[in-house]
Amino acid sequence: MSAAPIDIRPFADADEQTVVDLWARCGLVRPWNDARRDIARKQRVQPELFLVAVADDGAIVGTVMAGYDGHRGWINYLATDPARRRQGIGRALMHDAEAGLARLGCPKINLQIRHDNRDAIAFYQRLGFGEDAVVSMGKRLQRD
Repeated sequence: MSAAPIDIRPFADADEQTVVDLWARCGLVRPWNDARRDIARKQRVQPELFLVAVADDGAIVGTVMAGYDGHRGWINYLATDPARRRQGIGRALMHDAEAGLARLGCPKINLQIRHDNRDAIAFYQRLGFGEDAVVSMGKRLQRD
């Protein structure tokens, strides 16, 4: 793995289309989750924890959306441009997201991975995450 020269900064409104396109290329977009609405929601709550990785050519090559609810931290929308994977971008994004959560006093980070996404599971295991013995459940309060 070679380290790619990147800058990690907070998301800016002008990044929206590029970020949505990146998420689509990474297979993160689902019909029941409107990506633009997810971005708007995040911009209202801890926007400083929505980070983008920018390559030296100005391209947005990664994202992570982190949050802290006072009990646990959460990671969502970690994405790395498929053409630039295995260059340390995801690891760098997670490092900065974890640092931001730690500054808020977050004691533990949770995340959810689709059970068939073996590559993501292996990635997070390499970063020190382990499987918790829990059942993840959800209930929609708003329909996208």
